[in-house]
Amino acid sequence: MRPILNILWVIFGGGFIIWLEYLLGGLLLCLTVVGIPFGVQCFKLAGLGLLPFGKDIVDAPGASAIGCVLNVFWLVIAGVWIFLSHIALALALAVTLIGIPFAIQHVKLAMLALAPFGKLVREAP
Repeated sequence: MRPILNILWVIFGGGFIIWLEYLLGGLLLCLTVVGIPFGVQCFKLAGLGLLPFGKDIVDAPGASAIGCVLNVFWLVIAGVWIFLSHIALALALAVTLIGIPFAIQHVKLAMLALAPFGKLVREAP
């Protein structure tokens, strides 16, 4: 069922567009030395944005205080806007019965967009 949902996500849920946006954002951020850690987080979001079904977000072992500080920068500069866009898409999709699974995936992306440092994306059991 997960492969079918992922294919439908790419076609109808905006998965390809989300992946492309995060990928381009990550590439632009990696152009500067200061932006590399933020670019890596964009790549993490891109991977989850392309095929979100069957993946879970877990806390990374050994998360550091530096990650917490970077999360604050991320939240202030981009995290709030990314979060709000995913929540708006989730609300729009949740109106229909067919869109509810896609809405749940947008909420998952929104939660990761708030604080991506210190999180890992893993295959669900």
